[in-house]
Amino acid sequence: MNLGINIDHIAVLREARKVNSPNLIDALSILDRAGADQVTIHLREDKRHIQNKDVEDILQHSVLPVNLEMALSQEIISFAYDVQPHRVTIVPEKREEVTTEGGLDIFPIYEIIENSIEEFHNNGIEVSLFIDPIISNIEFAKKLKADWVELHTGKFANLFAMLHSNLSKTHHSISEFKLLSRKELEIELDKAFHNLQESLIFAKNIGLKVAGGHGINYQNIKKLRELDFEELNIGQSIIARSVFVGLEQAIIEMKNLIKGD
Repeated sequence: MNLGINIDHIAVLREARKVNSPNLIDALSILDRAGADQVTIHLREDKRHIQNKDVEDILQHSVLPVNLEMALSQEIISFAYDVQPHRVTIVPEKREEVTTEGGLDIFPIYEIIENSIEEFHNNGIEVSLFIDPIISNIEFAKKLKADWVELHTGKFANLFAMLHSNLSKTHHSISEFKLLSRKELEIELDKAFHNLQESLIFAKNIGLKVAGGHGINYQNIKKLRELDFEELNIGQSIIARSVFVGLEQAIIEMKNLIKGD
């Protein structure tokens, strides 16, 4: 199972003071040395962390393949054609959200996605769609000729955190679940896990490559590694861990957990 490291949160720290520290380029050799398989970055429309220049610099200096997460903004689509990342992952985007809270609603923008995928393929760029683990979404992704789907693991991750941390006591708690008993949360968590499992198997059976991402951390990875994802994209938890142990060690620890060491 490959590990993509999302380094957006390094840029978040830099943008807090609008200075050139920490420098994202410094992270690239550490990712390579620690055994990461991919660099993932999200160029949001509001440029709240990753900037266009960051994308250009990372593509110039990274020895690892680069996965560019992006919304269907014509400005960003045109930019992606120009800079040629190894893969683009099309994600939904809302200005008010802290992070991407759900998968693409494919059907209303089917033609826009279809045209974009065709153009990306014409430019030699792989395309992944970030979707909720729903069979109809996966079927749409296949019809659209996507190369990958990245299954949104957030529901599983949030339920896991509500059971095994103090999430239910914070402002991050999920309104639809926060009144459930512990037993009910366990049932919902089991359902979320098996939904991921069934969606992953279905996607692979119809010829899609399958990644997983959102909310994956050092605790819930021990369960998620049971699933046969080809790739996991993990960001915030690794960058947060690196504050205390360093980025290289944080990545090594996650790699070891994925392997079951």
